[in-house]
Amino acid sequence: MIKITAAELAKILTGKLENLPADTVIDQYPVISSKNAKSGTFFVAFEGVNVDGHSFVKDAIKSGAKFALVSKPVDAPSIVVADVSQALLTLTEFVRGQLSEMKVIGITGSQGKTTTKEFLHSILKSVGECVATEANFNTEIGVPLTLLRCNEKTKFCIVEMGARHLGDIAKLTRASSPDVGVVLVVGSAHIGEFGSVEAIAKTKAELITNLSAGKSAVLGSYDSWTPKMADNLPLEVISFGESSMVRAADIQLPGGYAHFDLVTPNGRNAVSLQLLGEHQIPNALGAAAAAFAIGISNEVIALGLTTAELGSKWRMQIEELDGLKIINDYYNANPESMKAALKTLVLLSQENGGSSWAILGKMHELGAIEEQAHKQVAMFCQEIGVDHLISVGTDLYKLSKNESNLKNMVVHYCPNTDAVLELVSNFSYGDVVLLKASRSEKFEEVADVIINKWNGGQA
Repeated sequence: MIKITAAELAKILTGKLENLPADTVIDQYPVISSKNAKSGTFFVAFEGVNVDGHSFVKDAIKSGAKFALVSKPVDAPSIVVADVSQALLTLTEFVRGQLSEMKVIGITGSQGKTTTKEFLHSILKSVGECVATEANFNTEIGVPLTLLRCNEKTKFCIVEMGARHLGDIAKLTRASSPDVGVVLVVGSAHIGEFGSVEAIAKTKAELITNLSAGKSAVLGSYDSWTPKMADNLPLEVISFGESSMVRAADIQLPGGYAHFDLVTPNGRNAVSLQLLGEHQIPNALGAAAAAFAIGISNEVIALGLTTAELGSKWRMQIEELDGLKIINDYYNANPESMKAALKTLVLLSQENGGSSWAILGKMHELGAIEEQAHKQVAMFCQEIGVDHLISVGTDLYKLSKNESNLKNMVVHYCPNTDAVLELVSNFSYGDVVLLKASRSEKFEEVADVIINKWNGGQA
C-alpha cells in the first residue's frame, strides 16, 4: 500500500472519519479477516449474508489494525463509507494511478488462471518485486486486495480475474488498469451461472475490451472465441498456442511432465515443466506470452517456467505410495479439465505398466448441460482407454447400452466413500489412480480413505 493519510483516504472514498486522527499515516494493506489483522493494517468490514464484518472490528483493532473501513458506525477508529465494496474498488483505482510505472498483468479464462499466474510469478520475481493474487482470490474483493499490497517498490502485479456475472471483469479491469490482458481459453466452466458459452466468452472478453489503447492483448488459440477478442481494437495482439506467435515445439512427455522448446519472436529455448500434464503447456505459453509482452527475455522466461512449482493444493499433485501412484486433482472440475486429467492418467498408467483408475465425482455449475457433460466425460474415458471408471456419489456418468462401447473398461458406481474403500483391494502394484471432482465433493476424504487402506495393505 502506498503511504497516505487518513484525511486523504477519507476524501478519496467520500467517507467520514470517526475516532481516527486526520493525520494518521496509512501504509499497510487491508485485511478482510480480523484473524489476519496485524500492526499497521486496516480492516475492511464487509456485511455478508451470514457474517457481518462489523461484528469483528474490535477484534481487528486489538490485533493491531489502525482502523476499520465500515458502512455503519462502530465504536472504534474508522472511516464510514456508503458502500465498502465500491470504496475498495475506488481506492484500488487511485493506488493504481499513483503506481503508473508498475506493470499490471490481468489474467482470465475458463480454466488455468491460477496455474498461469504462478508460472508468470515464477518468471517475473527474478526480474523485480512482484505481487500476485494469493490462491485464487480473483473476485471484486480479491483483486483490490492484491493491488493494495503493492507499493512504490513493486515492479509487477499479476491479477487473476474471475467472474460470476456479465460485467464483473469489466469492473475489475477498470479498477486495475492492466498493461497486459491475458485470456487463456473459453470453455464451459460455470456455464450454469452464465447460461451459454457465448455469454462466458463475452464476459472474459471484458478484460480485452476495457484495456486502454496501445496495451497488449495476449490471446490463446484454443477455442473459436478468444482469438477474435481484440479484433478492431487499438491493441498490440500476441497469440499463443499451436502455430501462434508464442508456441511450443518438439513436445515430449516423460513421466507425464512436459518438455518442449519455447518459441517466440525472440528465439527458441528449452523448457522442462515441473507440473504434471500436457495440459500445463497452454498455461505456460500464456505466462510466456505475457512476459514477452512486457519485454522479458526468452532466457528468463524459460528459466522461470522450468523452475516454477505449483503452490496451490489439489491441482494435479502426484502422491507416490509403495506401488501405487495417485493423482490428486480435485480443486475444481469442468468437462475440459476432466479430459485433460484423464489423458494424463492414461499416459502415466501406460508408462507404469499398470491399470488406470478414474475415480470421478460430480462436476458442479454446469446448468442445463450437466447430464450431457458427465456422459461425454464417461464416453471420453472409453475412447482413450481408461481401465476403470469409478463414479462416486452420482450416477451422472452412467451410460445407456446405446451409448456404451465399454470394450475393456469396467464401470463401478459407488454411492459413498465406504464403497470406494471396498474397491481398493482390487488395485494392483503399478496402478495409477486419478481423483477428480468439483471442490464441494470433498475428495480429499476419498484420498485419505484410499491412502490409509493401501498403506495398511502393505504393512
